Amino acid sequence: MIMGLVERGDELSMLEGLLASAVAGKGKAAIVTGVVGTGKTALLDTFAERAVDLNGLAITATGTRAERNLPLGVLTQLLMDAPLVTAERQRAMDLLVEGAHSIVTGADGGAQLEPQLVHALCAMLLELAQRYPLAIVVDDIDHADPASLVCLSYLARRARFVPMMTLFSHAANGQPGDSLLELEALGRSPHGASVTLSTLSADGVRMMAATALPERDALRVAARWHQLSGGNPVLVGGLLADVREGGAADGEPVTGGRYAEAVVACLRRIDPCVARVAHAVAVLPGPNLHDKLLQIDGASVARAVRMLTAAGLLHHGDFRHPLAHAAVLTEIEPTERQELHRRAALLAYHDGATSRVVADQLVGAGQPEGSWVLPILEDAARQALREGRVDAAVRYLDFAWRACDDNRHRAKIMTTMLRASWRINPSTSTDYLPSLTAALHHGFLRPADAMALAKALLWNGQFVEAKAVFEHVNTATGELDRESVTELTVARPLLRATYPRFSALLRQPPPDPPATSTVAASHRLEAANALATVLTRGPVEHIAGAVDRILHNSQLDEMSLDTVESALLALVYGGWTARAVPWCDLFMEEAVTRRAPSRLARLAALRGEMALRLGDLPAALRHAQFALDTMPPSSWGVAIGAPVSVLITAATAMGRHDLAREQLDQPVPEEMFHTRYGLPYLIARGRYSSAIGQLVLAQRDFARCGELAGSWQMDVPGLAPWRVEVAETMLRLGRPQPARKLIDDQLRRCGEHDTRVQGMAMRLLAATSEVRHRPLLLRQAADLLSGDEYELGRALVDLNDAYQELGEPRRAGMVARRAQALAERCESQRLFTGLSPEPGGEVEKPPPVALPGSAAVLSEAERRVAGLAADGYTNREISKKLFITISTVEQHLTRIYRKLNVSRRTDLPTHLPVNFTAGI
Repeated sequence: MIMGLVERGDELSMLEGLLASAVAGKGKAAIVTGVVGTGKTALLDTFAERAVDLNGLAITATGTRAERNLPLGVLTQLLMDAPLVTAERQRAMDLLVEGAHSIVTGADGGAQLEPQLVHALCAMLLELAQRYPLAIVVDDIDHADPASLVCLSYLARRARFVPMMTLFSHAANGQPGDSLLELEALGRSPHGASVTLSTLSADGVRMMAATALPERDALRVAARWHQLSGGNPVLVGGLLADVREGGAADGEPVTGGRYAEAVVACLRRIDPCVARVAHAVAVLPGPNLHDKLLQIDGASVARAVRMLTAAGLLHHGDFRHPLAHAAVLTEIEPTERQELHRRAALLAYHDGATSRVVADQLVGAGQPEGSWVLPILEDAARQALREGRVDAAVRYLDFAWRACDDNRHRAKIMTTMLRASWRINPSTSTDYLPSLTAALHHGFLRPADAMALAKALLWNGQFVEAKAVFEHVNTATGELDRESVTELTVARPLLRATYPRFSALLRQPPPDPPATSTVAASHRLEAANALATVLTRGPVEHIAGAVDRILHNSQLDEMSLDTVESALLALVYGGWTARAVPWCDLFMEEAVTRRAPSRLARLAALRGEMALRLGDLPAALRHAQFALDTMPPSSWGVAIGAPVSVLITAATAMGRHDLAREQLDQPVPEEMFHTRYGLPYLIARGRYSSAIGQLVLAQRDFARCGELAGSWQMDVPGLAPWRVEVAETMLRLGRPQPARKLIDDQLRRCGEHDTRVQGMAMRLLAATSEVRHRPLLLRQAADLLSGDEYELGRALVDLNDAYQELGEPRRAGMVARRAQALAERCESQRLFTGLSPEPGGEVEKPPPVALPGSAAVLSEAERRVAGLAADGYTNREISKKLFITISTVEQHLTRIYRKLNVSRRTDLPTHLPVNFTAGI
C-alpha cells in the first residue's frame, strides 16, 4: 500500500502502463472521474511523482473554481511548469498574453480562440515531448477556464502521435461542456482509458485507520468509521486527524473536530447547486420537501442527493452523524439559513410534520410568523419534557414567550420555563423571578403558576417575597381553575413538611371542584400527605404500603419529582429506609437517562441520607459528594442542608475531621434554619463539635434543633433524634441524671417503627445503668440497631467495655472482633478507637474464612446458631432466643464445627448471612 493511497493500486498500475506506452512513442489519454473526496487528487499526485521512474516527465496544473474566469489560467500553469528554455518561455508568455486578449466568449459560455494561436500554444508542448516524454496532468479539469479547455482538447487529440500522455480528472455527475465531453470521449477511445474512483470498502477504511492506530484498534473502529464516512477517504482522514490530536479513540468523531471540518471541506469542493441541496438537507432533514424549499425541480434535487450519497456524505437522505449536520448548518450564511428555516417551517407545518420538526424550524428562523406558531411550540415543549430533552423544551418555550403578545399567556409560558429549567439547575430560576413577580402583581399569574413562583422563592431563601405571593393568592378573587385547586391542595402538606412556617399562610382551597384533576396529581397529594404525617405524627402502619404503591406508579416526568421525593422521605423518616433504597436507585438511573442533573443531585443527597441511616458511611460520603458535584452549592438554595449534613456526619464518624471542617467552613443561608433542611445540619454540626471536644457548642446545636422541631410540631424520632444527642453530650459532661431523663423521654416517644432511634437511646440507657445491667441493655440495643451498622458497632464497642469491666474477657473478645469487622466495613476510626483490647494484647482477628462457601454449606438453622455463637451467646441464651432446646443447639454446633473445619466459637466467621437479623 502506498502511503495515503488505499485501494487504488489497480488504477495506478493501469495509468503507469499507459505512460510506458506513451514513453515508447504511442501517445495515450486518460480521464479519472469520481465524486468529491474519493481520492482523485491523491491518485494524480502519486502518478506524477512516479512518472520519472518510468522515464517520463510530469507537468501539472489544477483547475479551481476561483480561477475559472482567468483566461488561459490552466494552460499557463502547464507552460510555467514545463522545462522550457528562456527563448521558448518568453515566446510562450507572449502567446498567452496575445491569446488572453483575443478570446471571444460564445453564446454557450464557451471560449473561441484563433486556431493558429491554439496550434502555436499546444505546439510548444508537443515539440517538448519530442525531447522529454511528457505526462500532462491536470486535476479538476471541470474547473478549468474555457479557453484552456479548448487548448487541452486540441492537445489531447494530437498527443497520440507523440511521446505524450494526457491525464485529466473531474468530478462525477458534473455538468460538462462541449470541450470536457470531447476529453471524456478521448478517454474512452482505443488509445485512451477512463478510470472511475469509488469510495473505500470497510477493509480499505481499516487500512487507512491502521496508519494511525495499532492493527487491533484499527480493526475495532473500521466498521464504525466506514459507517460515519461512507468510505470517503477525506472523511476517514478527518477521523484519523481526530485520533492524532488525542480524541476519537472509541471510533466516534470529536465535537468541533476534524471530521466535521472534512464534511465542510467536501461541500466547498462540490458543485454549488449540489451544495445547496446539502444545505437544504441540513435545514430540513427527513421529509422530501427539498425541491419546494429550494424552489428547484425535483429531478435536480434527486440527482444531487444521489451524488451526495455516493460521496458518503448522506445516508438514507440525512447526514451520517449529528456533528456533520451541525457543521453544515453552521456553514450556511446566517441570513440564508434563517430564510431556509422560515420556509421549512411553513412547508413542514402544511405537510403535517410533527410539532418537534416544525418547532425546530421556527426556532432556527428566529422570527415567528402567524398565530399558529404558539400551540406548535408549546406542544413541542411538552413532548420534549416528556422525553427528557429539557434544553430543547426551554428553547421552544423561550421562542413562544417572545412570539406571544398576551400577557396572561406569556406568564403561563414563563412559569413552564421556570419548571423546565429547574430540572437542569434551580439557580437559573432566579432569571425568571422578577418577571413572574411583576406578572403576579399585575394579575396575569394564575394561582397554579403563583405556586411555582412561591416554590422557587422559598428554595432561594426569598421568604419575604414568598410570603407576598401567598398573601396575593389568598386575596385572589374569582373561581379557581382545576389546576390551581390542585396546586394549592398539594402545596399545603408540602409546605408543612419542608417550610413549616409558611403552611399556615396558605388558605385552604374550596372542596369543589375535586382537589386533584389527574392521577399524577392524586399521587403528588398522597405522597405529600404521607410525608407530612410521618413528620408530625410519626410513622403510621398503612403509610409504607401506600408509598410503595405510589412509587410503583411514578416516573420522573415533568412534575413527579415532588411525588418521588416525598414518598422516599416518608419511608426514610418513617423507619423503612431499607425499603426506600432500591426505589431511590431506580429513580437515580432514570434521572441519568432523562438528563436531569438537578433531579439526580437531589436523589443522590437522599440516597446518601439512606446510606447514613443504614450505617454505610463510605456510601453516604460518596453519594453526598456526588450530589454536590452534580449540582454546585450555589444552586442548592436552602436545601444545601440535605447533602452537606450527610457529608459532615459521615466524615465525622469516619474520623475525617478535615473534610467535615471544610464543609462547615462553607457559608450556608441563614434561611435554611427556618426549614426542615436546617435540622439535620444542626445535628451534623453538633456531632462534629462533640467529636473534637467542643461539647458546649455541640449541646447548643442539639438544643436548638429540639427547639425548632418542637415549635414546628415536627418533634418525631425519625427526623432528628436530638434528645439522644443531647443526652450523650451530657453523659460526657458528667451529668447522668438529666441525660437519663432525656433518654427516658426519647424511649417513650419511640413507636414500633422507630427501632433505630430506640436502639440509640437504649445504648445510652446502658451507660446510665449499673455495670451488671449493661450487657442486657446493650444486647437489646444491638438487636434494635441491626439495620444500622455504624450505630450497631457503637453498641458493640460499649458491650465489649461492659464485658471487660465485668471480668468476662472471652465474651469481650468475641464482641470486640465483631465490632472491629463493622468498623472496617464502615471505615470508622471512631469505632476503632473505642475498642478495648483483650487482656494481653490487641483484638484478636479470626482466621480467614471463605464466607460465601461457608454460608453455602450451612443450613438456615445452622447459620442462625453460628451467627449467635460467633457473637458471644451461650448455648442456653441461644436456645431461649431461637426457641430450641440446649441439646439441639449443641448438635447444631457440632455439625457447624465439622462443616467449617473449626474447633471453637472464636474461629466462627462474624458475618454469616441469614434470613433474619440475629441479635446480640
